[in-house]
Amino acid sequence: MLKTEIRKIYKDKRLQLSSSQKEKLDDLLLIQFQKLPLPYLQVLLSYWPIAAMNEINTHTITDFIEFRNPGIHIAYPVTDFITHKMTAILTDEHTEFSENMYRITEPIATEKISPELIDIVLVPLLAFDTRGYRVGYGKGFYDRFLADCKKDVIKIGLSYFEPINIIEDTDGNDIKLDHCITPDKIYDFNN
Repeated sequence: MLKTEIRKIYKDKRLQLSSSQKEKLDDLLLIQFQKLPLPYLQVLLSYWPIAAMNEINTHTITDFIEFRNPGIHIAYPVTDFITHKMTAILTDEHTEFSENMYRITEPIATEKISPELIDIVLVPLLAFDTRGYRVGYGKGFYDRFLADCKKDVIKIGLSYFEPINIIEDTDGNDIKLDHCITPDKIYDFNN
């Protein structure tokens, strides 16, 4: 399947989940995530889930990573839709967030962190394939950002659904995930 078709199918599938189904799947995702062997981490780039898109509750995953890595620095992305660039902004318990015009919640803080300093990135997606490629919302923000990260940054996707066989129109700009977590399984794409 092609990205445009996948995007439509998986947006619809996710929006059809009831709040109770979503809560159960979020719990199962956290249980699977807790099984993932991760090294000690110093900097995490997470993202705020878009409620209107029925996105996965990344807050529980972020909280777990923070619990396992005391003192970790947590950053959230700020997107610039004019330059099509994404910046990682460091946050703390006092950071305020606000919704931008695209309904993406972003930190108001301005302390940037270089992509080369990030150890792990939670990468949003609509679907992924058995090779580790993902379909996002189609603007390429994460692929461009990940290209600037250090070579061994850990790229983790979270999905309510199992992988499709193959995304037919991947190209050289698409960056593979290292892992994708579903409610039933951890997919490892490093082998």
